[in-house]
Amino acid sequence: MSRECALLLPRVCAALADPRQPGSDDTCLEKLLDWFRTLSEFDPSVKLVQDNPCLTEFITSVLVLPEPSPSTLSFTLRLAGILAASESRFQHLQQEKLLVRLFGGDGPLSSAVWEDASVRSGWVEGVHSMMHHQPALHFLCNGGGIDVIFGLQGDPSLFVASAAGRLLVHMLILSMESEPTKPLSEKDCDWPACAQMIIKCIEDSLQSSSASHVEQSLKLLTSLFGSCHSTWTEVLWLGIEKEIESFLTEKTVQVQHALANLLLNMAWSPVFCDSEGSFWALVTSALEHLTPVQAGPLAVGLLRLYKCPQDVRIQALTVLLQPMDCILRAASQPLEYAGLLDESVSDPATVESLLSSKSSCAGLLCQNLAHLEELLSLIHLPVDVPYASLLRSLTTILQFCNGFLSPTSPLGSTISRILINSSKVQRSALDVVAALLERMSCDTFMETLFDVLLAYLESPNTSPTVLKKTFQATSKWLLHLNDVFCSNGERQQTEKILEDVFLVLQKRLCSPCWEVRDSSLEFLTVLIKCLRDQEEFRQSLLSSEVPRLVENLLEDPESYVRASAVTAVGHLAFITYFAPELLAVGNQFNKETVIKLQEMLSTDPEGFPRRAVISIFTKWLRQGCTGQLEDTEQFVSRVIQAVEHDLDWEVRLGALELVEVFCSQTICQLGVPKCLYAPVSSAVTSPAHQNKSLQVFCRAKVFSFLFRSLCDCDKPVGQRACDMLLVLRGNFCPSSTLKESQEAGDSPAGPGIAWLQRTVRQGSLAQNIPSDGGNRVDFEDPESMLLALGTVELEKLRDELNKCSDHVEKSPQSLLQDILATAGTIEDNEADCY
Repeated sequence: MSRECALLLPRVCAALADPRQPGSDDTCLEKLLDWFRTLSEFDPSVKLVQDNPCLTEFITSVLVLPEPSPSTLSFTLRLAGILAASESRFQHLQQEKLLVRLFGGDGPLSSAVWEDASVRSGWVEGVHSMMHHQPALHFLCNGGGIDVIFGLQGDPSLFVASAAGRLLVHMLILSMESEPTKPLSEKDCDWPACAQMIIKCIEDSLQSSSASHVEQSLKLLTSLFGSCHSTWTEVLWLGIEKEIESFLTEKTVQVQHALANLLLNMAWSPVFCDSEGSFWALVTSALEHLTPVQAGPLAVGLLRLYKCPQDVRIQALTVLLQPMDCILRAASQPLEYAGLLDESVSDPATVESLLSSKSSCAGLLCQNLAHLEELLSLIHLPVDVPYASLLRSLTTILQFCNGFLSPTSPLGSTISRILINSSKVQRSALDVVAALLERMSCDTFMETLFDVLLAYLESPNTSPTVLKKTFQATSKWLLHLNDVFCSNGERQQTEKILEDVFLVLQKRLCSPCWEVRDSSLEFLTVLIKCLRDQEEFRQSLLSSEVPRLVENLLEDPESYVRASAVTAVGHLAFITYFAPELLAVGNQFNKETVIKLQEMLSTDPEGFPRRAVISIFTKWLRQGCTGQLEDTEQFVSRVIQAVEHDLDWEVRLGALELVEVFCSQTICQLGVPKCLYAPVSSAVTSPAHQNKSLQVFCRAKVFSFLFRSLCDCDKPVGQRACDMLLVLRGNFCPSSTLKESQEAGDSPAGPGIAWLQRTVRQGSLAQNIPSDGGNRVDFEDPESMLLALGTVELEKLRDELNKCSDHVEKSPQSLLQDILATAGTIEDNEADCY
C-alpha cells in the first residue's frame, strides 16, 4: 500500500462507518473490495491489519451501530472475509472477537437486518472468501454455519441461493483436500469431520419428501461433480447412488430435470466416464425413463462427449430422432418412406401424446431441433446420422407449418393443425435444414426440398424472420446445384431453378417491408460470393431485373437497406465490371456506380451505408479492380477527402484500412519487400525508390490523413494511424537515418515539423491541424514527410494511445479520494454554495 493511500484510508473508514454520511456508490465499494483482495493476495501476513488498525476499528464501529445500513453491513462482512482469507489475519481477527460477532449466531443472523438479501449475500461471500484454511473451516462448522448455508440454498434471492450452493461445494472440497484422512470407503468414519457434516446434510435432503430440498442437493452434487474430479467423488457417489436411481424408477419426487443435469456433469468427469461400474447403466435408464423434453439436453450432451460408450451414443441419438420419426410416420399412411428409427428408446405413445398437445408440440419440436442443430455443428459426428430421412422429416415439418401438406392419418392432421403458421418451429426447422445441407451430398430428395423452400419464398404469409431463415437455407441448397444437376448435364433444369429464384428475388426486393428488402439483398450478396464463377448463374442474374432493382435500393429510405444495397452492388461489380474477360478489354469502372457510391460516402446521413461503402472500396482495392496506379491514386485521394472529417469513427477507421492496403500495394509495385511488415534492406531504400513512393503517398494525401488521424478523438483511429506511420517509418527511414532526422532543426521544414511534433503530443486535444499559417506543414512535400517520419516520437505516442483512458482514475488513491469526495470530507472539493 502506498504512503498516500495509507494516509487516506483512516478517513475513508471513518466516513464509511458514519451513519450520517450518504452511502457510497456500490461501484466504488466493489472497487475498494477488489483493492483489498489484491493487497491480501500480495501479502498474506498479518501486517496489513497491524499497519492499518483503522480496518479493525471500522469493523468494530459498524458492529456497535444500533441499525447499520444493509449496504454498509454487507460491505463489512465481505471485507472481513477477505482479510480472514489469510490464516494469520484470521487468528488476529479471532483474538479481537470480530469474526464470531459477524458470522456467528449472535451476529447479523439473529437481527432484523438479516431480512435484507444484500446482507445475506454479504455473509455468504464473506464466508466464501475466508474459506482457504482449516481454522476457518472448523470455525464455521463448529458454530452451526453448515445448517445456515444449507438453508440459504432455498433463499428467495437466486443470487444468495446460488452463492450458498457454490460455498458448500467449496467447503466440501477444502475439507477433503486439507484434512488428512485414511483411504476412503463408504463408511462415515473415514470422512473428515466437516465433510461428514456436509455429506450428512446432502443425504438427509435426498431422503426428504420435499422436491425443493431434493433439487437443492442434486444441484449441489451437479456443481461438485462438474468442478471436482478427485477419486473421493466416486466414493461419495456410491453412497447415494441407490437414492438417485429411485428418483428415476419410483418418481415419488419430480426432480427429473435436475437429475439429467447431474448425470451429464458426471459423464464429463473422468472419474465416471472411464468407470466400468453401474454409472452408464444408470445413464441408459435415464434416457429410457425421462420424458423427451427432459432427456433431450442429456442426449445431446452425451453425443458431444468424446469418451462415451457407443451403445449409449446410439441410444442418445435415438432420443433426439424419435420426435422426427414420429413426424415422418404421421405424414402419410401407409408410409411412403421408411421411418428414421427401427426401435424407440422411450414409449412412442409418450412422444405422440406430446406432439398431439397444443401446449407441448411446438416446444418439444423447437427444443429437439435446437439439439439437432447443435449436433450437426460438431466437426466430427460421433454417430452416423440418417441425413436423407432427417431431411424428409424436416421438409414435412415445414409443409405442416405452411399448410402445404394434408396428412391422412389422425395424428398427422392434429400435428398439422397445431403447427400451422408457427414461426418458431419454422425458424428452428430451417436452421437445421441449413446445417444439414452443409453435410449432405447429392440426393434426389433435394428437389422436393427446393420446392418447399421456393414456396416459402413466394408465400405472402411468410414472416420476415422466417423469410430470412429461408434465404439462408436456400443459399446452402443452391451450392449443391452443380452436384445435383450440372454433373448430369441438366443445364436447362439449372437455368429453370435460377430463373425461379431471381423472379422471387425481384418481388422481394420491392417489398414494402424493409426487413424483407434487407434480407433479400443479403441473400443476393451470399449467392454472388459463392456462385459468381458459374456461367449459368451469371447469365441468369444479368438477364433478370435484379441488378437494376439493387441499384435503385441505394436510395432506399431505410439506412440498413442502403448499407446492404451498397454491399450487394459492390459484389455485383465483380460480375458486371470487374470480370476477367471485361478487364481484358479495358472495361474498368462503371463510372456512374462509383460516383454514386462516392456521393453516399460524403452525403449519406447515416453511418451504416457509409461504413458499407468504405468496406466495398477496400475490397475492390484488394482485388486490384481500381485500375492502374495513377487511377488508384486519384481514387484513394477522393476517398480520403470524403471521410477525413466523417463523424462516424468506424468510417474513418475503415478508411485507414483502405489506405494501408493502398500503401502496401504501392510499395510492392515499386520494388520494396512484398509486405509492409517485411524488413527493408538498404538496397531497396534508395532515394529513387523513396521518391516515387513518397510522391504517390503525398499526392494521394496519405500523410495528411495519417497525421490528422493521430489526433483523432476516437482512440482506435489514432492507434491504427500510429501503427501505420511506424510501419512506413520502417520502410523509408533506416535506423541509421533516424538520428539525423532528430537534428533537422536547421532545415527549412524544421519549424513546421517541430510544431507538428508538439501538436500530435496533445492527442485528441488537437483535432484540427492547420495546413497553412506560420506553422505550415507541407504534407505533400516528400522531403518534409520523410523528415516528419524520422522526427515525430511515434513510439511514445503509441504508448500513450495504448494506455487505458482511465488509467489515472483507476488508481487506488483516486478511488479513496472519490469515496471521500462523496462523503464531502475533502477540503479541496468543498464549495460554498452561497
